Formats: sequence, C-alpha cells, structure tokens
Amino acid sequence: MIQLIDNIVSFAERYRALLSVPNIMWTDIVEIIIIAFLLYRVLAWVKDTKAWSLMKGMLLILVFVIIAALFNMSTILWVAKNLFSVAVTAVVVVFQPELRKALEQLGRKNMFSSLFQLDANRVTGELFSDRTISEIVRASYAMGKERTGALIVIENNDSLGEYEKTGIVLDSEVSSQLLINIFEHNTPLHDGAVIIRGNRITTATCYLPLSDNRELSKELGTRHRAGIGISEATDSLTIIVSEETGRVSVAEGGELTRNIEADELTRRLERLQNKVMEEKKFILWKGWSKDEKESDK
Repeated sequence: MIQLIDNIVSFAERYRALLSVPNIMWTDIVEIIIIAFLLYRVLAWVKDTKAWSLMKGMLLILVFVIIAALFNMSTILWVAKNLFSVAVTAVVVVFQPELRKALEQLGRKNMFSSLFQLDANRVTGELFSDRTISEIVRASYAMGKERTGALIVIENNDSLGEYEKTGIVLDSEVSSQLLINIFEHNTPLHDGAVIIRGNRITTATCYLPLSDNRELSKELGTRHRAGIGISEATDSLTIIVSEETGRVSVAEGGELTRNIEADELTRRLERLQNKVMEEKKFILWKGWSKDEKESDK
C-alpha cells in the first residue's frame, strides 16, 4: 500500500508542470484578441475574392496529403513537398491585385463597425424579409407592364463582392419605387445589374459575366445571358425583366425559367429566403403539442 502511494506521489510530481494552469497576463488576452481579429479579417477578405475557391481547393489537397502521410505514400509526399514553395510564389503573383487592395482597405476601412453591423429588419434564419420579397415582386411586374428592362441579382451563400466592385455603391433599403427608378429609361443607373444582399440594395450598374452556353436560344439578348452567366458562376437568383416583351424570367443554377407569374416568383424567393427549416420546426412542434393534448385527454 505504501509503495502504491509513493508511486502516485511520484507520478503527480513528474507531471505537475503539464497539469498546472499557466499564468495568463492581460497582454496575452490582448494578443489573442488581435490575432483573432486579423484572422477574421483575412477570412472575410478571402471569401469576397476568387481566393475563396482557391482556398477550398488547397484544403482538399491538404486532406489528400494527410491521407498520404498516414499511409506512408512517399511519392505523393515528395511531390507535395517540392511543389509547396512554387505554389506559395504562384499564389502571391496571381493574387497580387487583391492583396494590394486588401492592404489599402485595412488602412481606410472602419473594421470595428463592420464587426457589429446588424440589420434590424432581418429575422434570425432569414436571408431577407417578407417585405423585401413583396417589394421585389411588385417592382418586377410593374416594370414588365411598362416594358422597362431590369436585371436584379439576389445574393445567396456565394459572395458577389467581385461583381459589386464593377458597379456604383447604393447601400439602400429594398423598395419597389427605388428599383423602378433605377431601371427607368435614360437614368444614369439603368444600365447593368442591381445586386441585393439581405434587405439592402448594395450596388447598381454592375457588370455580370455572360453565359457561353451554346445551347441557349438565339432569341435571348445580353440581359438574359448575363442573368444566366451569374447563376452559373454563383448560387444567386437573378430576375430578368425583358424590355421587348415585358415578361419576367428567373435564372438559377444555370437554368432560365421564362415568363413566370408573380406567384411563382414569390415562391422562388420564399424558398431562397431560408425559412423552410423554421416552418418545419413549427409544424413539428405544433403536431407534437396537438398529440400531447390528445394524450392528456
């Protein structure tokens, strides 16, 4: 018994340094906050540029390298080791313009305000509000009635920051009157696309990539091809109002749905709104509560 106690004491003394909690100074806390803030800003910048796709590809390669290390695949490890230095240099060269812009923004942008920016009209779990849906639908069919061409891109998960840089910043609340005024003939902002994020019109007169799909109908003009092009490059939803016919079309996932009615457009926007999960929870809860009441009886 005494030998057992001695062994326990010896073990405790040997690993006391590992088990002890280090002294944390206020400078350590400040250092952690600074590193976390810089890491957050780097990730936010990467997500708004083409580097986001590159980072996902690099993470995938890293997974393969880890698997190769676990199974001792020497050839793959040798190739990865020799290409690493070249890849880092290539990334710096390819993204030199983005890196320069990021450093410029770091000096002039109010970073702390962007961290705590909130939208009072937005409910948790929603991409945008019901009011925003009704305003977009109202504007689309009002412009269609007057044969006013329009191109409205609604951001989903993929960032549209690259395309916002080609337009004019508005940062205005979504309203049918504003959308109609933007696309009115002979106004400074009518040419190009409007980008909507959440409940805000972020930019106007944005340039979008044209679809190179050769199977598209020859009847489609530049506005429709741009709407399809942005839907191929991102997961956004684009509303196109034809200037020739006044018909409303929707481009999503590289597919164009032409001449849709207001109810169908509303359903598309509600699906994008991301309230399905909340509605399902409510239905399940409602059903559960109903069953519970019946069981109580």
